[in-house]
Amino acid sequence: MPAKKRVLFVCIENSCRSQMAEAFAHLYAQDAIEAISAGSRPSGLINLKAVAVMAELGYDLGSHSSKSLLEIPRGKYDYVITMGCGDECPFIPADVHEDWDLPDPKALPLDEFRQVRDQIGERVKELAARIEVSNHANR
Repeated sequence: MPAKKRVLFVCIENSCRSQMAEAFAHLYAQDAIEAISAGSRPSGLINLKAVAVMAELGYDLGSHSSKSLLEIPRGKYDYVITMGCGDECPFIPADVHEDWDLPDPKALPLDEFRQVRDQIGERVKELAARIEVSNHANR
């Protein structure tokens, strides 16, 4: 079995988007992705709406913690996925850098928050599929 790809999901507060992306990687791609999330200016808390909408899918986001980019494991990542932190995200060495242009859902009504959650879930599924194809091609 190929080694897991190290994927870092980054947003500003590490309270919503990057946390949900990490959760989806655990749900959908735990055999292919070693998922880590962090924020450029972490809030220190996981957004309660994020906890609620992930609980609807059977995932306990309440066990996560909001962390800084200074707290993540060092070394090169295979993928760095940013979500709306723009110029606030420092360069982190990785083979692939992507920016997922997703709105910060923290102030959105719950229905719109769920839409962002679902977009993140679909993008994580797509990323996992690309990683699987790459792993098979490199065998």
